[in-house]
Amino acid sequence: MGRSLSLAAYLAYSRRHIGPVPEFALSRPAGELVWAHAADSARADVLVHLAERLRQQRSGLTVLLTVSARETPPAPSGPVITLALPEDAVNAAEAFLDHFTPAICLWTGGNLLPAMISCADQRGLPMFLIDAERDLLIRPGWRWFPDLPRALLSRFTLIMARDESTAQEIRRIGAGEAEIAVSGALMEGSAALPFNESDFRELSALLRGRQVWLAVHLQHRELDIVLRAHRTVSKLAHRALLVIVPADSSRGDMFAQSLETGGWRYIRWSDGQFPEETSQVLLADTCTDLGLWYRLAATTLMGSSLQSGPGGRDPNEPAAHGSAILYGPNVGRHLSSYSRFAEAGAARIVRDADTLAGAVTRLIAPDQSAAMAHAAWDVASRGAAVTDRVVDLVQDTLDVVGARR
Repeated sequence: MGRSLSLAAYLAYSRRHIGPVPEFALSRPAGELVWAHAADSARADVLVHLAERLRQQRSGLTVLLTVSARETPPAPSGPVITLALPEDAVNAAEAFLDHFTPAICLWTGGNLLPAMISCADQRGLPMFLIDAERDLLIRPGWRWFPDLPRALLSRFTLIMARDESTAQEIRRIGAGEAEIAVSGALMEGSAALPFNESDFRELSALLRGRQVWLAVHLQHRELDIVLRAHRTVSKLAHRALLVIVPADSSRGDMFAQSLETGGWRYIRWSDGQFPEETSQVLLADTCTDLGLWYRLAATTLMGSSLQSGPGGRDPNEPAAHGSAILYGPNVGRHLSSYSRFAEAGAARIVRDADTLAGAVTRLIAPDQSAAMAHAAWDVASRGAAVTDRVVDLVQDTLDVVGARR
């Protein structure tokens, strides 16, 4: 790797403007640590999902998710710890790397930090630039350092560009010996959930010819909206069946009491009951059969979104099973994902009982729900393909790093 005068000048400038050495209140967890840096909040959401996938295959693995110093890091969750990186200076970068000693770095998007990347490279840290985006590769302040982008890109072993125009720009800039691949955009994806095949066969036979729609991850305070919508739907499709999955399965009794009070003909899945011809609602008050309900329902309302507070649930779940997606306006936790599905015609927003009833009624037509479901599956599968590739990359690299120790 050739010496870069621009990088040397940048690092020299950084050393002359040394601030205090940062201290980290966050302890380094034991075990394997993958450092993943997000260029923005949308990529941070995807990296959380990626961390969950990795943890399923490598118990004890932790992902350190970082954002730039001027951004607020997302809340830690499961296998993810979060941190805002210190300002890009050599002493801060060295302190960060000394404290956390990551085994691998996944840098997403762009917005490259020269001091941090250079220090990581000097330590021999395997680095991969994932979901590289053309507009994020060069910063306006670098006009005084003409070969800095080339020097930084050459520090990565692999660069996965989200499109061909980005790959062409990387080749124009130059990336040394780094491998360049066009992978598509890094997006959240979801694998199909397991299900009981005998239950699926029996329910499919019982429900043949009936319209089934699903309200999943539902908060109890959203139940009235859903039931009023189902009352309207049932006037037009009198054999329609609503499957309700509470967000908290321990509140099944509360949901059952509301159904009892409303005079609904319902059965409880936790009681081992199967729906009868006259059943209007199936209360699926268990937490282990989501794969079954997603496969049976042509249309899914993602709950925890009709009222403020919970912030919505991951829309990739129903999409991976070929279900059309409806959602409320309060999906801040997964806004980028819902926007992606909506733009593809795979998801539709509803705001109250009337708009929900109207959407479900339209999607009762098989051609309507099938078109949305296919679009949802297409988006989810594309996201899953890129995620799978990154998961394999991380797994292989960690195996190599582990073998060297």
